[in-house]
Amino acid sequence: MGPLPGQKTVLITGCTPAGIGHALALEFHARGIYVIATARRTSVLTDLAALGMSTLALDVTKPESIKTCHEEVAKITGGTLDFLVNNAGRTYTLPATDLNMDEARDTFEINVFGLMSMCAAFADQIIAAKGLIINMASLSAITPYAFGSVYCASKAAVMAYSRTLRIELRPFGARVMIAMAGNVRSLINSKPHADLPADSIYQPIEAEFQRRLTFSQTHKTIKTEDFAQKLVGNALKPEWPVMLRRWFGRPDWFYAGGSANRVWFATSLGEWVLDSIMYRMFKLDRFEKVLREQERQQRKLK
Repeated sequence: MGPLPGQKTVLITGCTPAGIGHALALEFHARGIYVIATARRTSVLTDLAALGMSTLALDVTKPESIKTCHEEVAKITGGTLDFLVNNAGRTYTLPATDLNMDEARDTFEINVFGLMSMCAAFADQIIAAKGLIINMASLSAITPYAFGSVYCASKAAVMAYSRTLRIELRPFGARVMIAMAGNVRSLINSKPHADLPADSIYQPIEAEFQRRLTFSQTHKTIKTEDFAQKLVGNALKPEWPVMLRRWFGRPDWFYAGGSANRVWFATSLGEWVLDSIMYRMFKLDRFEKVLREQERQQRKLK
């Protein structure tokens, strides 16, 4: 079974149940869009298949997997694709001075290079439909999210890449939306967390590091379904001229999730505002006082 004549289509990466991709699949489906949901294992997508969606295996870090998916989608849609949602991703939380570079590279492989590979592979189908690519970035791209330097850097790369892709695809009538997600209920923290190394310079605030590991799921977090409704609703809005998209029609930038509006406003005041907020939010100001006191005690002993 495939899309009905004239029915718009969407391909979504990372549709594992309870995650953002899964919620997006359900919301697009509810709004009459033919959904092609993907995950590394299609066995986790049986509920979506039961609703009439196509489900395909896809690992965005494997070129052959992307190539096979592209071919399968072309068979389903006839070679066009109205929406490509690059949602697949992972997080990595550890101080910048304690990073495991293999983990850091894996994070970029999924969050950045996998996304780039999908855009390149499916550009022909998006262009054929004059469609929309939605790249999942994060408020972390513009926020100094303590102990999340790798994740922040990967999402900043997605943001910069997407802005350039947007102007490159513009002559073809294709669009790119950057989703700046705040705290949304998801599976982003389901992977086992890295432990703070025993010799880490942040051992004195190890408890704060532990709090940070689940911060996105416990601090002003919105429901996955609510985020999906807002994102899909914006994606389906009509087109408006470039200068008016911030206020009307389908936007180039989509901000939603916990703290999204506050972060957007803070960026207009200067980066020092967010720097100061993050510094205090993760108790680094208190840690600094402890370090200064230790330095004073050491000077007294000399």
